[in-house]
Amino acid sequence: MAGWTGKLLRVNLTSGSTRIESIPDAWNRDFLGARGVAARYLIQEMNPAADPLDPENRLIFATGPLTGTPVPCAARYMVVTKGAQTGAITTSNSGGHWGPELKLAGYDLLIVEGKAAKPVYLLIYDDFVQLRDASNIWGQGVFDTEDWLRRHLAIPDIRVASIGPAGEKLVRFASIMNDKHRAAGRSGVGAVMGSKNLKAIAVRGTGRIDVANPEAFMKAVWEIRGEMQANPTRKMFSDLGTPATMDFTQAHGGLPAYNFRQGQFEHFDNLNGTAIRQQRLVANKACYACTVACGRVTRLNEAADKYLVNMHRRNWKNATEGPEYETAWSLGADVGVDDLDAVIKAHWLCNDLGMDPISMGATIAAAMELYERGVITDQDVELPLVFGSAQALIRMTEATAYREGFGNVLAEGSKRMGDSFGHPEVFMGTKGQEFPAYDPRAFQGMGVAYATSNRGACHLRAWTCGAETTTMDPHTPIGKGPWVADEQHRTTAHDNTGVCSFAGATGGTTDLLVPCVAAITGHDFSYDDFLMIGQRTWNVERLFNLRAGLTRADDSLPDRLLNEAHTSGPAAGVTVDLNTMLAAYYEHRGWTPEGIPTKQKLAELGIDDL
Repeated sequence: MAGWTGKLLRVNLTSGSTRIESIPDAWNRDFLGARGVAARYLIQEMNPAADPLDPENRLIFATGPLTGTPVPCAARYMVVTKGAQTGAITTSNSGGHWGPELKLAGYDLLIVEGKAAKPVYLLIYDDFVQLRDASNIWGQGVFDTEDWLRRHLAIPDIRVASIGPAGEKLVRFASIMNDKHRAAGRSGVGAVMGSKNLKAIAVRGTGRIDVANPEAFMKAVWEIRGEMQANPTRKMFSDLGTPATMDFTQAHGGLPAYNFRQGQFEHFDNLNGTAIRQQRLVANKACYACTVACGRVTRLNEAADKYLVNMHRRNWKNATEGPEYETAWSLGADVGVDDLDAVIKAHWLCNDLGMDPISMGATIAAAMELYERGVITDQDVELPLVFGSAQALIRMTEATAYREGFGNVLAEGSKRMGDSFGHPEVFMGTKGQEFPAYDPRAFQGMGVAYATSNRGACHLRAWTCGAETTTMDPHTPIGKGPWVADEQHRTTAHDNTGVCSFAGATGGTTDLLVPCVAAITGHDFSYDDFLMIGQRTWNVERLFNLRAGLTRADDSLPDRLLNEAHTSGPAAGVTVDLNTMLAAYYEHRGWTPEGIPTKQKLAELGIDDL
């Protein structure tokens, strides 16, 4: 085959067996790869109603046809499973170098099933596959785990994906980390991996990816490179990283602060891209084949030892990676902390301990609101959870990973925490997953995008903010439902290629990926084919969720966004009109008013046999 390897590696942790299987050609053609093919396997192989932490759950690592190729930003792989945080299908995306290495080892997919009797790690070296004892690294952070595996295996250029203590402790929003700082971060994929007693996956691939039409492929690659090189957004992200976005959301009143009670943060300029570049930046960092290099390598200043929370040596490190925009927000503005060193420190802890920093910061913010209201008291916590407290931010981040004290409550996420205190209203998210850093009252389309995202609140399924503030009225719901549905189809197809969404944001748009996929695979894909693939994938994910017990009621937003307007800023007086957008969204999709795909729609997509 060309583009695809056509093979998957299946690992059964219960029996300790491994085998290589062929992926049906029709599935690759119909779903393209990555999240689409993985969703097709997930819905076929497990009962969607099973508990996410049950051995029956599958943990699928999936690449796309462009992963590991010279296409700019073709570094991505997906982790597809039933999320520990949401109980819904999750498709958590990561970059770095691990995904291309799996592809070069000869596999489009890795499917992990069952549960090991004791902690193990998986070694993949081309067609050599072996489960090995992980007792020496169980309990270790991500960084020490990767360092130990590299020293112990002594295989040049080996790449490691692993969980930290948070995954081992089944923190609901634990992540899977690869290349130390790249994260399949959302929905609790790390907890699923921890529930299987799988500590790490070390992979080295020495193969190649065949190309059906090399001349056409390289022509398409250079066209994308040219578009990206000249793109001003690419230059902005190279210069300032994703925290450059903070100036934009602040300007439009869409930078959530203090658990979404405000739409602007008064100290945003202490945390934005300019502040990071001028005060703490050491170097840029890029993933495989990346021409953007949005990653930030930063260093704490000499006084940052004030944030040591104990004498464990993990707290002595003063150079790290990050923060990105989402973490500068979640560990900064949302908790009212404007100390850049504290945000960097908390971000580093999330990476090393293996947690999603978006959910971590948002959960602390919800707890701070409850503390402010007297619901959580000093008897519940070891230090005051006041907005703006850098000490509370850092200590609670560490305590959560180990489920120590009140950290055991935070480890369940803000929805379960709010419910446990009888105050579900403090949860700012949907389907159990916390919102990222865009307030839908400023960008109305983000409201329906959040509510309908199959994996719970997500900005990557349809990032509406740019178009809403340049070609639309950001505060009107009119037309947003159908438009968001179409955006979800496009971004899903983009995900399925294995190319980072930032390529699309910086000139490497989805339409330019179509000739790349066509040339590498030898299939005559069109842009309309891509949209159909995205729609087909989206509907399979929706079917999984419906069978898992989710309903129209889960396509929801918190009352705060629906009924409480900001009193100042550009979005003052605006609330989210979700019902208008949702009705139009369902109709455009060919679903019933209850959000169920019709038989006619499933037949049109060729998935009526599921």
